[in-house]
Amino acid sequence: MKITKQQCIEFYKDMLLCRRFEEKVSQLYVQQRFGGFCHLYIGQEALGTGCLNAIRKGKDYVISGYRDHTQPITLGMDPGVVLAELLAKSTGCAQGKGGSMHMFSKSLRYLGGHGIVGGQVPLAAGVGWKIAYEKEDLVILCFIGDAAINQGQFHEALNMCAIWKLPVIVIIENNLYGMGTAISRTCTLSSLADRAKGYNMRQAVIDGRNVLNTYTQMLEIVEETRKTCQPILVEAQTYRLRGHSMSDPGHYRSKEEVENERNNDCLKILENHMISQKIAQSEDIESWEDWAISEVEKAVEFASTSPEPELSDLYSNVLAP
Repeated sequence: MKITKQQCIEFYKDMLLCRRFEEKVSQLYVQQRFGGFCHLYIGQEALGTGCLNAIRKGKDYVISGYRDHTQPITLGMDPGVVLAELLAKSTGCAQGKGGSMHMFSKSLRYLGGHGIVGGQVPLAAGVGWKIAYEKEDLVILCFIGDAAINQGQFHEALNMCAIWKLPVIVIIENNLYGMGTAISRTCTLSSLADRAKGYNMRQAVIDGRNVLNTYTQMLEIVEETRKTCQPILVEAQTYRLRGHSMSDPGHYRSKEEVENERNNDCLKILENHMISQKIAQSEDIESWEDWAISEVEKAVEFASTSPEPELSDLYSNVLAP
């Protein structure tokens, strides 16, 4: 499938915005502008951008784990709204009540980041059941970390998806480490996608470091799932360039390993492709850099000046009437 020049540019700008956004989030966290858990997506932008551009945004459903700041931005959420949520402001996507791990948007059909490891997979099965029951021409993408494949609910949910023939696409974001432990120490499979064999389910492995490869592979997977209403387990191979969370010093990885992966940075891969194919020049890259930084600064201004939730809202949207 031929990817247009404009698509390449849009993919790059989205990835760049996500990178600069997460770098700013890291700075604000160090400055103690907000607390709690905080998991950055730095290094994995090609995966999110490629996968989320392969679906019908605002129609197909998406659900994720707690590394969830940039996915709603790619789907169309204003970065300022995401940052406001991080800073616990009333203008955040969950009115400041969700924080880092619980981004949400009904209009974008982004059903959240979830803090329970693997807990989003049964929820994705439930959405898949709803799609099948209503005979809708939709799919749901479910992003999980590599370590989540050892959780019991992952296996139970996959079994249900296979038996009931649900249009669920479970994407393992294999960044090689579950928290501080190499996935090779917790799973004997050389390919995590092979877990699908236990449920006679379709499987695929995609190149999550190259956004163009990710997009083309996922586009085929999404449309096949939409057509057949059959689930699939996808292993997206990627790498996070920062720690598991902001509190992770990353001593379990050598400096040489991380530096080698920086040379395979997904942003550099696309940038080099665009320059070699004369899609962009260095001046274009610089202008997009300025644009991304400006967008992030706008987000900081919006979130910083937004009001905190009123005390009277403490129990709103918490208890059923």
